[in-house]
Amino acid sequence: MDFYISLCLDSLCLAGQAVMHILFTGRLTSKKPRLRHFAAYFLLLCSIEILSLKFIPNGGVLPIGAGVLALYSLSRFGLGNRQSTSWLAAVLAFYISQLSFGIINSAETVIFPRFVGKPLLYLLLLVALAVFFLLCSCCYGVALKLLSWTEDSQTHYIGLLLFPGLFFLIAELYILQTAYGFLDLSISREEVGQHLALLLLQIMGLAALLCTLYAYRHLCQGFRAQAALHSLTQAAQAQKAYIMEAQARYERTKSFRHDIKNHLSVLDGLLKSGKLDESREYLKKLETVSESLAFPYQTGNPVVDILLGEKLGFAKEITAEVSLILPKPCAIDDFDLCVLFANALDNAIAACRSSADAGNIRISGSRQGDFYLLAFENTCSEDPLPPAGTGLSNIEAVAKKYHGAVLTEKNGKQFHLSVLLNIVSLDS
Repeated sequence: MDFYISLCLDSLCLAGQAVMHILFTGRLTSKKPRLRHFAAYFLLLCSIEILSLKFIPNGGVLPIGAGVLALYSLSRFGLGNRQSTSWLAAVLAFYISQLSFGIINSAETVIFPRFVGKPLLYLLLLVALAVFFLLCSCCYGVALKLLSWTEDSQTHYIGLLLFPGLFFLIAELYILQTAYGFLDLSISREEVGQHLALLLLQIMGLAALLCTLYAYRHLCQGFRAQAALHSLTQAAQAQKAYIMEAQARYERTKSFRHDIKNHLSVLDGLLKSGKLDESREYLKKLETVSESLAFPYQTGNPVVDILLGEKLGFAKEITAEVSLILPKPCAIDDFDLCVLFANALDNAIAACRSSADAGNIRISGSRQGDFYLLAFENTCSEDPLPPAGTGLSNIEAVAKKYHGAVLTEKNGKQFHLSVLLNIVSLDS
Protein backbone atom coordinates (compact mmCIF):
# COMPACT_ATOMS: atom_id res chain seq x y z
CA MET A 1 0.00 0.00 0.00
CA ASP A 2 1.20 3.47 -0.76
CA PHE A 3 3.10 4.95 2.20
CA TYR A 4 1.38 8.33 2.13
CA ILE A 5 -2.11 6.83 1.93
CA SER A 6 -1.29 4.57 4.88
CA LEU A 7 0.06 7.56 6.82
CA CYS A 8 -3.09 9.58 6.14
CA LEU A 9 -5.36 6.73 7.19
CA ASP A 10 -3.38 6.17 10.40
CA SER A 11 -3.42 9.89 11.23
CA LEU A 12 -7.16 10.12 10.57
CA CYS A 13 -7.76 7.04 12.72
CA LEU A 14 -5.69 8.46 15.62
CA ALA A 15 -7.43 11.84 15.39
CA GLY A 16 -10.86 10.21 15.39
CA GLN A 17 -9.99 8.00 18.35
CA ALA A 18 -8.64 10.99 20.28
CA VAL A 19 -11.88 12.92 19.76
CA MET A 20 -14.11 9.98 20.65
CA HIS A 21 -12.07 9.03 23.73
CA ILE A 22 -12.13 12.56 25.13
CA LEU A 23 -15.82 13.09 24.36
CA PHE A 24 -16.73 9.74 25.92
CA THR A 25 -14.70 10.48 29.06
CA GLY A 26 -16.17 13.96 29.38
CA ARG A 27 -19.77 12.84 28.98
CA LEU A 28 -19.28 9.84 31.26
CA THR A 29 -18.08 12.09 34.08
CA SER A 30 -20.20 15.16 33.20
CA LYS A 31 -17.10 17.24 32.50
CA LYS A 32 -16.69 19.56 29.52
CA PRO A 33 -13.32 19.03 27.78
CA ARG A 34 -11.57 21.95 26.16
CA LEU A 35 -9.67 22.18 22.88
CA ARG A 36 -6.31 21.87 24.65
CA HIS A 37 -7.39 18.49 26.04
CA PHE A 38 -8.04 17.15 22.53
CA ALA A 39 -4.73 18.54 21.24
CA ALA A 40 -2.68 17.19 24.14
CA TYR A 41 -4.23 13.74 23.94
CA PHE A 42 -3.81 13.55 20.15
CA LEU A 43 -0.11 14.43 20.50
CA LEU A 44 0.26 11.74 23.18
CA LEU A 45 -1.34 9.14 20.92
CA CYS A 46 0.89 10.16 18.00
CA SER A 47 3.98 9.91 20.20
CA ILE A 48 2.96 6.48 21.42
CA GLU A 49 2.30 5.34 17.83
CA ILE A 50 5.70 6.60 16.60
CA LEU A 51 7.60 4.98 19.47
CA SER A 52 5.74 1.70 19.05
CA LEU A 53 6.51 1.60 15.32
CA LYS A 54 10.17 2.21 16.07
CA PHE A 55 10.68 -0.17 18.98
CA ILE A 56 7.70 -2.57 18.72
CA PRO A 57 7.00 -2.98 14.99
CA ASN A 58 4.36 -5.67 15.47
CA GLY A 59 2.48 -3.67 18.10
CA GLY A 60 1.45 -5.39 21.30
CA VAL A 61 -0.02 -4.68 24.69
CA LEU A 62 2.47 -1.96 25.68
CA PRO A 63 1.22 0.72 23.23
CA ILE A 64 -2.38 0.13 24.31
CA GLY A 65 -1.33 0.23 27.95
CA ALA A 66 0.47 3.52 27.33
CA GLY A 67 -2.67 4.88 25.63
CA VAL A 68 -4.84 3.86 28.60
CA LEU A 69 -2.37 5.57 30.94
CA ALA A 70 -2.40 8.72 28.79
CA LEU A 71 -6.21 8.90 28.80
CA TYR A 72 -6.28 8.22 32.54
CA SER A 73 -3.79 11.04 33.19
CA LEU A 74 -5.79 13.49 31.10
CA SER A 75 -9.04 12.53 32.83
CA ARG A 76 -7.47 12.64 36.28
CA PHE A 77 -5.40 15.80 36.02
CA GLY A 78 -6.89 17.57 33.01
CA LEU A 79 -10.61 17.11 33.70
CA GLY A 80 -10.24 16.75 37.46
CA ASN A 81 -12.02 13.40 37.79
CA ARG A 82 -11.52 10.95 40.61
CA GLN A 83 -8.90 8.25 40.33
CA SER A 84 -11.32 5.31 40.10
CA THR A 85 -13.54 7.17 37.66
CA SER A 86 -10.58 8.04 35.44
CA TRP A 87 -9.43 4.42 35.29
CA LEU A 88 -12.91 3.23 34.36
CA ALA A 89 -13.31 5.85 31.62
CA ALA A 90 -9.89 5.00 30.11
CA VAL A 91 -10.46 1.24 30.16
CA LEU A 92 -13.96 1.46 28.68
CA ALA A 93 -12.88 3.95 26.00
CA PHE A 94 -10.03 1.75 24.80
CA TYR A 95 -11.96 -1.50 25.08
CA ILE A 96 -14.78 -0.19 22.90
CA SER A 97 -12.40 1.25 20.30
CA GLN A 98 -10.23 -1.89 20.20
CA LEU A 99 -13.28 -4.13 20.04
CA SER A 100 -14.70 -2.08 17.17
CA PHE A 101 -11.33 -2.23 15.45
CA GLY A 102 -11.26 -6.01 15.90
CA ILE A 103 -14.74 -6.44 14.43
CA ILE A 104 -13.87 -4.29 11.41
CA ASN A 105 -10.53 -6.09 11.05
CA SER A 106 -12.29 -9.46 10.96
CA ALA A 107 -14.66 -8.22 8.28
CA GLU A 108 -11.76 -6.75 6.28
CA THR A 109 -9.84 -10.01 6.40
CA VAL A 110 -12.85 -11.89 5.02
CA ILE A 111 -13.90 -9.37 2.32
CA PHE A 112 -10.76 -7.52 1.16
CA PRO A 113 -8.61 -10.35 -0.32
CA ARG A 114 -10.68 -10.40 -3.52
CA PHE A 115 -9.89 -6.70 -4.08
CA VAL A 116 -6.11 -6.89 -3.68
CA GLY A 117 -4.38 -4.94 -6.45
CA LYS A 118 -7.54 -3.07 -7.46
CA PRO A 119 -8.09 0.68 -7.01
CA LEU A 120 -11.40 -0.11 -5.28
CA LEU A 121 -9.39 -1.36 -2.31
CA TYR A 122 -8.52 2.19 -1.21
CA LEU A 123 -12.17 3.21 -1.30
CA LEU A 124 -13.09 0.14 0.75
CA LEU A 125 -10.45 1.07 3.34
CA LEU A 126 -12.03 4.51 3.70
CA VAL A 127 -15.47 2.91 4.04
CA ALA A 128 -14.11 0.52 6.66
CA LEU A 129 -12.65 3.46 8.60
CA ALA A 130 -16.00 5.28 8.47
CA VAL A 131 -17.81 2.16 9.66
CA PHE A 132 -15.26 1.85 12.47
CA PHE A 133 -16.03 5.40 13.65
CA LEU A 134 -19.78 4.78 13.35
CA LEU A 135 -19.58 1.53 15.33
CA CYS A 136 -17.47 3.19 18.02
CA SER A 137 -19.88 6.10 18.31
CA CYS A 138 -22.88 3.81 18.64
CA CYS A 139 -21.17 1.69 21.28
CA TYR A 140 -20.11 4.77 23.25
CA GLY A 141 -23.65 6.13 23.08
CA VAL A 142 -25.18 2.87 24.33
CA ALA A 143 -22.59 2.63 27.12
CA LEU A 144 -23.35 6.17 28.29
CA LYS A 145 -27.08 5.49 28.22
CA LEU A 146 -26.72 2.28 30.21
CA LEU A 147 -24.45 3.82 32.81
CA SER A 148 -26.49 7.03 33.32
CA TRP A 149 -23.50 8.13 35.36
CA THR A 150 -24.00 9.68 38.81
CA GLU A 151 -20.61 9.80 40.40
CA ASP A 152 -21.87 10.29 43.95
CA SER A 153 -23.76 6.99 44.03
CA GLN A 154 -21.68 4.81 41.70
CA THR A 155 -18.09 5.65 42.67
CA HIS A 156 -18.25 3.34 45.69
CA TYR A 157 -19.06 0.34 43.47
CA ILE A 158 -16.81 1.19 40.55
CA GLY A 159 -14.57 -1.83 41.23
CA LEU A 160 -17.49 -4.06 40.27
CA LEU A 161 -17.23 -2.69 36.73
CA LEU A 162 -13.52 -1.89 36.44
CA PHE A 163 -12.24 -5.45 36.72
CA PRO A 164 -14.63 -6.97 34.16
CA GLY A 165 -13.68 -4.09 31.86
CA LEU A 166 -9.98 -4.93 32.25
CA PHE A 167 -10.71 -8.59 31.54
CA PHE A 168 -12.62 -7.75 28.36
CA LEU A 169 -9.85 -5.39 27.21
CA ILE A 170 -7.06 -7.91 27.80
CA ALA A 171 -9.03 -10.64 26.03
CA GLU A 172 -9.61 -8.38 23.02
CA LEU A 173 -5.94 -7.39 22.89
CA TYR A 174 -4.98 -11.06 22.92
CA ILE A 175 -7.27 -11.72 19.95
CA LEU A 176 -5.87 -8.77 18.03
CA GLN A 177 -2.28 -9.69 18.82
CA THR A 178 -2.56 -13.38 17.92
CA ALA A 179 -4.94 -13.23 14.96
CA TYR A 180 -4.26 -9.75 13.54
CA GLY A 181 -0.69 -8.95 14.42
CA PHE A 182 -0.40 -7.64 10.89
CA LEU A 183 -2.91 -7.22 8.09
CA ASP A 184 -2.56 -9.91 5.45
CA LEU A 185 -4.89 -9.44 2.51
CA SER A 186 -3.79 -12.65 0.78
CA ILE A 187 -5.26 -15.25 3.13
CA SER A 188 -6.61 -18.48 1.76
CA ARG A 189 -10.29 -19.34 1.69
CA GLU A 190 -9.67 -22.03 4.30
CA GLU A 191 -8.91 -19.29 6.83
CA VAL A 192 -12.13 -17.40 6.18
CA GLY A 193 -14.06 -19.65 8.60
CA GLN A 194 -11.57 -18.91 11.36
CA HIS A 195 -11.93 -15.18 10.92
CA LEU A 196 -15.71 -15.43 10.81
CA ALA A 197 -15.56 -17.26 14.15
CA LEU A 198 -13.37 -14.48 15.56
CA LEU A 199 -15.85 -11.94 14.24
CA LEU A 200 -18.68 -13.71 16.05
CA LEU A 201 -16.59 -13.99 19.20
CA GLN A 202 -15.90 -10.26 19.23
CA ILE A 203 -19.58 -9.44 18.63
CA MET A 204 -20.34 -11.62 21.64
CA GLY A 205 -17.69 -9.66 23.55
CA LEU A 206 -19.53 -6.45 22.70
CA ALA A 207 -22.81 -8.00 23.85
CA ALA A 208 -21.11 -9.12 27.08
CA LEU A 209 -19.93 -5.56 27.73
CA LEU A 210 -23.41 -4.11 27.22
CA CYS A 211 -24.97 -6.78 29.45
CA THR A 212 -22.38 -6.03 32.14
CA LEU A 213 -23.14 -2.30 31.99
CA TYR A 214 -26.87 -3.03 32.13
CA ALA A 215 -26.45 -5.27 35.18
CA TYR A 216 -24.17 -2.70 36.82
CA ARG A 217 -26.72 0.06 36.30
CA HIS A 218 -29.49 -1.95 37.96
CA LEU A 219 -27.16 -3.02 40.75
CA CYS A 220 -26.38 0.64 41.55
CA GLN A 221 -30.08 1.46 41.41
CA GLY A 222 -30.68 -1.33 43.90
CA PHE A 223 -28.02 0.04 46.23
CA ARG A 224 -29.52 3.54 45.99
CA ALA A 225 -33.03 2.20 46.64
CA GLN A 226 -31.76 0.24 49.63
CA ALA A 227 -30.05 3.34 51.06
CA ALA A 228 -33.17 5.44 50.46
CA LEU A 229 -35.35 2.79 52.12
CA HIS A 230 -33.02 2.70 55.12
CA SER A 231 -33.18 6.48 55.40
CA LEU A 232 -36.97 6.50 55.12
CA THR A 233 -37.21 3.75 57.75
CA GLN A 234 -35.13 5.84 60.13
CA ALA A 235 -37.28 8.87 59.37
CA ALA A 236 -40.44 6.87 60.06
CA GLN A 237 -39.07 5.65 63.38
CA ALA A 238 -38.02 9.18 64.28
CA GLN A 239 -41.44 10.52 63.38
CA LYS A 240 -43.09 7.98 65.66
CA ALA A 241 -40.90 9.20 68.49
CA TYR A 242 -41.78 12.82 67.68
CA ILE A 243 -45.50 12.03 67.60
CA MET A 244 -45.28 10.17 70.93
CA GLU A 245 -43.47 13.14 72.44
CA ALA A 246 -46.09 15.52 71.05
CA GLN A 247 -48.84 13.38 72.53
CA ALA A 248 -47.07 13.31 75.90
CA ARG A 249 -46.72 17.10 75.85
CA TYR A 250 -50.35 17.42 74.93
CA GLU A 251 -51.39 15.26 77.86
CA ARG A 252 -49.23 17.29 80.25
CA THR A 253 -50.67 20.51 78.85
CA LYS A 254 -54.19 19.12 79.17
CA SER A 255 -53.49 18.19 82.78
CA PHE A 256 -52.04 21.62 83.52
CA ARG A 257 -55.05 23.33 81.97
CA HIS A 258 -57.34 21.10 84.00
CA ASP A 259 -55.61 22.18 87.22
CA ILE A 260 -55.27 25.83 86.31
CA LYS A 261 -58.47 26.74 88.15
CA ASN A 262 -57.08 25.19 91.34
CA HIS A 263 -53.81 27.08 90.86
CA LEU A 264 -55.70 30.35 90.39
CA SER A 265 -57.77 29.66 93.51
CA VAL A 266 -54.63 29.08 95.55
CA LEU A 267 -53.03 32.23 94.15
CA ASP A 268 -56.19 34.23 94.87
CA GLY A 269 -56.21 33.03 98.45
CA LEU A 270 -52.57 33.98 98.93
CA LEU A 271 -53.20 37.48 97.57
CA LYS A 272 -56.28 37.99 99.74
CA SER A 273 -54.26 36.96 102.76
CA GLY A 274 -51.63 39.56 101.89
CA LYS A 275 -48.91 36.95 101.41
CA LEU A 276 -47.16 38.68 98.54
CA ASP A 277 -43.85 36.77 98.79
CA GLU A 278 -45.63 33.43 98.76
CA SER A 279 -47.70 34.64 95.79
CA ARG A 280 -44.59 35.57 93.81
CA GLU A 281 -42.99 32.21 94.61
CA TYR A 282 -46.10 30.38 93.49
CA LEU A 283 -46.19 32.37 90.24
CA LYS A 284 -42.56 31.46 89.54
CA LYS A 285 -43.45 27.78 89.94
CA LEU A 286 -46.37 28.17 87.56
CA GLU A 287 -44.10 29.94 85.07
CA THR A 288 -41.55 27.11 85.27
CA VAL A 289 -44.23 24.50 84.60
CA SER A 290 -45.59 26.57 81.71
CA GLU A 291 -42.17 26.92 80.10
CA SER A 292 -41.53 23.18 80.33
CA LEU A 293 -44.70 22.59 78.34
CA ALA A 294 -43.83 25.04 75.58
CA PHE A 295 -41.83 24.16 72.44
CA PRO A 296 -38.59 26.12 71.93
CA TYR A 297 -39.66 26.74 68.31
CA GLN A 298 -43.22 27.49 67.23
CA THR A 299 -43.98 26.66 63.58
CA GLY A 300 -47.65 25.72 63.82
CA ASN A 301 -46.91 22.01 63.35
CA PRO A 302 -46.20 19.97 66.51
CA VAL A 303 -44.13 17.34 64.68
CA VAL A 304 -41.84 19.99 63.17
CA ASP A 305 -41.70 21.85 66.51
CA ILE A 306 -40.48 18.76 68.35
CA LEU A 307 -38.07 17.85 65.56
CA LEU A 308 -36.50 21.30 65.59
CA GLY A 309 -36.26 21.28 69.36
CA GLU A 310 -34.60 17.88 69.45
CA LYS A 311 -32.19 18.33 66.53
CA LEU A 312 -31.10 21.84 67.49
CA GLY A 313 -31.14 20.95 71.18
CA PHE A 314 -28.37 18.41 70.62
CA ALA A 315 -26.34 21.08 68.77
CA LYS A 316 -26.22 23.74 71.46
CA GLU A 317 -22.89 25.05 70.10
CA ILE A 318 -24.70 26.18 66.92
CA THR A 319 -26.69 29.40 66.84
CA ALA A 320 -30.13 28.74 65.39
CA GLU A 321 -32.77 31.18 64.15
CA VAL A 322 -36.18 29.85 63.12
CA SER A 323 -38.70 32.22 61.60
CA LEU A 324 -41.44 30.30 59.85
CA ILE A 325 -45.10 29.52 60.37
CA LEU A 326 -46.37 26.54 58.41
CA PRO A 327 -49.74 27.31 56.81
CA LYS A 328 -53.03 25.71 57.76
CA PRO A 329 -54.59 23.91 56.05
CA CYS A 330 -51.57 22.30 54.44
CA ALA A 331 -51.51 19.46 51.90
CA ILE A 332 -48.07 18.29 53.07
CA ASP A 333 -48.17 15.13 55.15
CA ASP A 334 -46.45 15.17 58.55
CA PHE A 335 -44.27 12.24 57.50
CA ASP A 336 -42.97 14.17 54.48
CA LEU A 337 -42.34 17.24 56.62
CA CYS A 338 -40.37 15.04 59.00
CA VAL A 339 -38.26 13.63 56.16
CA LEU A 340 -37.61 17.09 54.74
CA PHE A 341 -36.68 18.86 57.98
CA ALA A 342 -34.73 15.92 59.45
CA ASN A 343 -32.47 15.57 56.41
CA ALA A 344 -32.04 19.33 55.97
CA LEU A 345 -31.13 19.79 59.64
CA ASP A 346 -28.75 16.82 59.69
CA ASN A 347 -26.90 18.20 56.67
CA ALA A 348 -26.85 21.73 58.10
CA ILE A 349 -25.55 20.62 61.51
CA ALA A 350 -22.84 18.46 59.92
CA ALA A 351 -21.76 21.37 57.69
CA CYS A 352 -21.60 23.77 60.66
CA ARG A 353 -19.46 21.35 62.63
CA SER A 354 -17.06 20.95 59.70
CA SER A 355 -16.52 24.72 59.55
CA ALA A 356 -13.80 26.44 61.54
CA ASP A 357 -16.11 29.42 62.16
CA ALA A 358 -18.99 29.61 64.59
CA GLY A 359 -21.91 27.55 63.35
CA ASN A 360 -25.09 29.32 62.38
CA ILE A 361 -28.37 27.95 61.03
CA ARG A 362 -31.27 30.04 59.82
CA ILE A 363 -34.60 28.55 58.79
CA SER A 364 -37.33 30.66 57.24
CA GLY A 365 -40.46 30.23 55.18
CA SER A 366 -42.82 32.28 53.08
CA ARG A 367 -46.00 31.58 51.18
CA GLN A 368 -46.05 32.23 47.45
CA GLY A 369 -49.56 31.67 46.16
CA ASP A 370 -50.34 27.97 46.25
CA PHE A 371 -46.72 27.20 47.13
CA TYR A 372 -44.61 27.51 50.25
CA LEU A 373 -40.91 28.28 50.08
CA LEU A 374 -38.65 26.86 52.79
CA ALA A 375 -35.14 28.30 53.07
CA PHE A 376 -32.30 26.71 55.04
CA GLU A 377 -29.07 28.68 55.43
CA ASN A 378 -26.01 27.47 57.32
CA THR A 379 -22.30 28.05 57.60
CA CYS A 380 -19.95 25.55 55.98
CA SER A 381 -16.27 25.10 55.18
CA GLU A 382 -14.60 26.63 52.16
CA ASP A 383 -13.91 23.18 50.70
CA PRO A 384 -15.93 22.11 47.66
CA LEU A 385 -19.22 20.48 48.48
CA PRO A 386 -19.18 16.68 48.55
CA PRO A 387 -21.37 14.82 46.03
CA ALA A 388 -25.07 14.92 46.85
CA GLY A 389 -25.99 12.11 49.21
CA THR A 390 -29.11 10.27 50.27
CA GLY A 391 -30.27 13.19 52.47
CA LEU A 392 -30.58 15.61 49.57
CA SER A 393 -32.10 12.87 47.42
CA ASN A 394 -34.83 12.37 50.03
CA ILE A 395 -35.52 16.12 50.10
CA GLU A 396 -35.76 16.15 46.29
CA ALA A 397 -38.15 13.18 46.42
CA VAL A 398 -40.46 15.08 48.80
CA ALA A 399 -40.31 18.20 46.61
CA LYS A 400 -41.13 16.16 43.52
CA LYS A 401 -44.08 14.54 45.28
CA TYR A 402 -45.55 17.97 45.96
CA HIS A 403 -44.85 19.35 42.48
CA GLY A 404 -42.04 21.52 43.79
CA ALA A 405 -38.35 22.02 43.26
CA VAL A 406 -35.05 22.10 45.18
CA LEU A 407 -32.25 24.61 44.69
CA THR A 408 -28.83 24.48 46.37
CA GLU A 409 -26.21 27.22 46.29
CA LYS A 410 -22.87 27.81 48.01
CA ASN A 411 -21.42 31.29 48.44
CA GLY A 412 -18.11 31.19 50.23
CA LYS A 413 -18.81 29.83 53.70
CA GLN A 414 -22.59 30.00 53.36
CA PHE A 415 -24.76 27.19 52.02
CA HIS A 416 -28.33 27.82 50.90
CA LEU A 417 -31.03 25.21 50.42
CA SER A 418 -34.41 26.28 49.03
CA VAL A 419 -37.38 23.92 48.83
CA LEU A 420 -40.59 24.90 47.05
CA LEU A 421 -43.71 22.83 47.85
CA ASN A 422 -47.31 22.86 46.69
CA ILE A 423 -49.38 23.27 49.88
CA VAL A 424 -52.85 23.45 48.35
CA SER A 425 -53.46 20.49 46.08
CA LEU A 426 -51.31 17.74 44.66
CA ASP A 427 -53.33 17.85 41.44
CA SER A 428 -52.70 21.54 40.75
